[in-house]
Amino acid sequence: MGIIDILKEKTSMLGAIVGDIVGSPYEFYNTKSPSFELLTPQSCFTDDSVMTLAVAKWLIEDEAHTIHYLIYCMQELGNRYPNAGYGGNFSAWLREDEPQPYNSWGNGAGMRVSPVGLYANTLDEALALAALTASVSHNHPEGVKGAQAIAACVFFCKEGKSKQEIKEYVEKTFDYNLNRRIADIRPTYDFDVSCQGSVPEAIIAFLEGNSFEEVIRLAVSLGGDSDTIACMAGAIAACMYPIPRDIAERCDSILTDDLREIKNQFIDLVNNREKEKSWEKIYWQEEYERSLKAKNFYNRVFKPFLRRLGLDGGIVD
Repeated sequence: MGIIDILKEKTSMLGAIVGDIVGSPYEFYNTKSPSFELLTPQSCFTDDSVMTLAVAKWLIEDEAHTIHYLIYCMQELGNRYPNAGYGGNFSAWLREDEPQPYNSWGNGAGMRVSPVGLYANTLDEALALAALTASVSHNHPEGVKGAQAIAACVFFCKEGKSKQEIKEYVEKTFDYNLNRRIADIRPTYDFDVSCQGSVPEAIIAFLEGNSFEEVIRLAVSLGGDSDTIACMAGAIAACMYPIPRDIAERCDSILTDDLREIKNQFIDLVNNREKEKSWEKIYWQEEYERSLKAKNFYNRVFKPFLRRLGLDGGIVD
């Protein structure tokens, strides 16, 4: 699948990866301006992309969506890229024989979840899968909430909901304060790896930006955990705005061959699910229209005929 096809399908996972790569040089060397060099020689994928692709691998290979296989995918890919920038607790979790959740509320739960929102056919499915992806390590209520909020935003954006509809749902369901502006947050915003201190900010960047690039620039310009905020914001934004071709191509080239293959396989999976969903919708619409025509024929033609014979066939409604 070529870049143009990827852009047409609005794959949010590519948006997450682009956000991660763009934000990577600024994670520990923050910028507080949206006017920064978008891609530099230091731009690279980090743990955000690796774990996003681990979740994608899980969805590709495990139709039953088991916790066991999710952990396998996360550990297998994580240990394949051990220097991607994991936090201390998660790095230890990757090496454990029987890893257990450690009550984390970190934004690692939100940064890896975007494939779920793109994969899900219903909101309930998106929320359930998001909770599962968080619970294996980030099982604190705030960690689960952060994952579900990002997954819901991706899902709603994929389904064509407006920014206002997304904002209202997130505020009502997750009690995040989205009535803030990036310019007001930026001056005092500091490094915050919690879901509650970075997921709302990522969503605000999406709500405020008017293009994919602007969303990413706003997210990175907050400072703090730049790559993760941009990863989450980019995941949502790519469902509404096309990723500029040059940016998409440069970020795609930064991925290793094996990571790129997982990404492409996941894109194919999602596209096939969307096609099946579209055909199913068309089928049931046609069935509904056929039933209406049958009812109309009965009420307009056959019922009067029965009456002329002294019979009453009733009304079909």
